[in-house]
Amino acid sequence: MPSLYRVDDKQEQLLMCVPGPGGTGKSQVIKALTKYFEVTNRQHFLRKLAPTSMAASEIDGLTTHSFLGPISYAKKKKTVRPGDEKVTWHHVQYIFIDEMSMIGLHLLSQIHKLLCIAKSKSSEPFGGINVVFFGDFIQYPPVLDKPLYRDVLAEENNMGTTLKQKTELDTQYVVGRALWLQLNTVVQLIRQMRTDDHAFLEAQNRLRYGQCTIEDHKLLSKRVIGHQSCPVKSLNDIEWKEAPVLVFRNDLRTELNNLAVISTAREIGVVTVVCIAHDTFNVDSVVNEKLRKFILRLPDNKTKGVCGYLSLVIDMPVLLTDNLATELRLSNGTSGILRKLVYEDELDNETSTAATTGDFPPDTMFVRKPLYALIEIQKSNISSKLDTLPQKLVPIALVEETFEVKCKELLTEEERRKRMKKTKLKVTRKQFPFVPAYSITTYKSQGQTLPKIIVDLVFPPGSRPQVAAAYVPVSRVKKLDNLIFLRPFPISALQVRPNNISNNISNKITKKVQVIKLSQNIRIILKLLEV
Repeated sequence: MPSLYRVDDKQEQLLMCVPGPGGTGKSQVIKALTKYFEVTNRQHFLRKLAPTSMAASEIDGLTTHSFLGPISYAKKKKTVRPGDEKVTWHHVQYIFIDEMSMIGLHLLSQIHKLLCIAKSKSSEPFGGINVVFFGDFIQYPPVLDKPLYRDVLAEENNMGTTLKQKTELDTQYVVGRALWLQLNTVVQLIRQMRTDDHAFLEAQNRLRYGQCTIEDHKLLSKRVIGHQSCPVKSLNDIEWKEAPVLVFRNDLRTELNNLAVISTAREIGVVTVVCIAHDTFNVDSVVNEKLRKFILRLPDNKTKGVCGYLSLVIDMPVLLTDNLATELRLSNGTSGILRKLVYEDELDNETSTAATTGDFPPDTMFVRKPLYALIEIQKSNISSKLDTLPQKLVPIALVEETFEVKCKELLTEEERRKRMKKTKLKVTRKQFPFVPAYSITTYKSQGQTLPKIIVDLVFPPGSRPQVAAAYVPVSRVKKLDNLIFLRPFPISALQVRPNNISNNISNKITKKVQVIKLSQNIRIILKLLEV
């Protein structure tokens, strides 16, 4: 199979962008193209990447982090690590990158740099490999990076070079932007495949651009729990009990998950179980009990995904929070069902009326020495049984993460003197790499099609909302009947405008290349890849 894209019998590297709103079938196109590579016995030519584990899992790909990890390079001698079984670089000719809105300029420059090393072609973008980007710039942007549409070249010219010293990171941004501008093909997906609910679809289309009307607000408000026109009167309705609640903030997600665990435990007549993380500190002598409890109560987005208090009830839905084995689809964001918790003798744990934390009922059982959990993961790629366990039942052990905590305000005067100028405490935590999934963040939901969801569209006080905050969760379902809202929300939540850059990015691209509107099938893309 030729590694180049044919244009009028000439060969050039294919650098393609496949933009499309949520639900236009981007993931399905990737799956169809993957099947094409498989049936033609060329699957070794293809690699699929996504910036998050959830998105990577949806396309049976790898995260950008795990994909780039196996490559080693040095300043003097640039080589691929020998014997690498994960990536056979001399065969790779195509890379599909999903959720491009979450890919930043710095990350793109790193992908380019490492591919050039791997393919020994430093003069060609991405080492000469054909790259196809999929996604929607109206959705969530990258974290701690600049989006691909950010014109850092113009910004640099406007600011001038005398205002500040140019850093290595600035250089990487410029490289990433220059790479993005070399796109030579765009295939735009325009037909909505996720929903055939016309009124809902029209409201979604206006929501993308912050142009929702009063009628749109009235339509969606009829799906607010408690509204006279909403058929759903309680989250305890049988068909909604398993629907996740989508919220904006991690602390609210944690609070809702704890409440759901407690409620479920009461409903089935068991006590709530809470696994307490085992924390060790770099300076143990200055850690007081108040500080220990403060650290245990920190939200897990500040503790590398491992929470201090993990509330559990058997048969609850969970999400993995670590990349345990991405190739087996055991990665951050993978969903499962908790079937069993195994821990040391109960004498080492406690069921006490004096609760360790006021967030849980007095009869809560606090497990201090958990061993492992058995989680049923239907999407795992484990094809055979593990020892005597039923198929798809996976043992999950504790993981260890290290993070830093600012603790100056929580130390006594004597403790501050001992630490002198050091105000950060290094914490090493052991805990299970999963959390309850009764509630998830809207960020985590991007790239998924969900059967039913409950959404909170009330933005946090003082926040600066972006259009993705409303558009992403509302566009996760196939029809309006599969969506309900947790509480009333203002029309302003539906009228957040995208920034001018992301809004006009498709127009800027199309000035340089032809746009093919793909409405019914993927034959045009397959033609681009024909042998």
